[in-house]
Amino acid sequence: MIQGTYYTNEGGITMANQAIIAKKEEVVNEIAERVEASASAILFDYRGLTDAEITDLRRKLREQESSYKVYKNTLTKRAFDKLSINLDECLEGPSAMATSSDAIAPIKVLADFAKDHPALELKGGIVDGKETSLEELKELANVPSRDGLLTMFAAGLMEHVKNVAICLDLHSQNLEEEK
Repeated sequence: MIQGTYYTNEGGITMANQAIIAKKEEVVNEIAERVEASASAILFDYRGLTDAEITDLRRKLREQESSYKVYKNTLTKRAFDKLSINLDECLEGPSAMATSSDAIAPIKVLADFAKDHPALELKGGIVDGKETSLEELKELANVPSRDGLLTMFAAGLMEHVKNVAICLDLHSQNLEEEK
């Protein structure tokens, strides 16, 4: 049966509606796959940022191998429900999602960006598969980067090597004096 330019199936659903439903399901699956493949997925409010500021934010996220995309909250909620994630309180008002294979990188970029741009507000997210509140995100933003932690670790190891070298040098000097 033809109704205007739409074809209706036996259930009364037009083909155009089926196409819209299929497209929405595709987006829900994209969100779910993106969240599952990422070490972190951070939700934030971007209202009040200019186009130039958003472009700058995208660039900074890309430098840290992170990205962000804006999805409809209803589709994001469906994807979260599919993954058994409950972040409904974070899906109030416009939301964007930053994702990365590095758990801390997008949090640090967003937190640093928010210092200079108060319009950006972190809401919450998923870090290493766990729901994370705003307070936890703020704590994680203060953790040094992976490179920083490795540098601190290497410096700690070098301190011990230096102390051993000093001890061996003093011991060799004592042996020479005894001769």
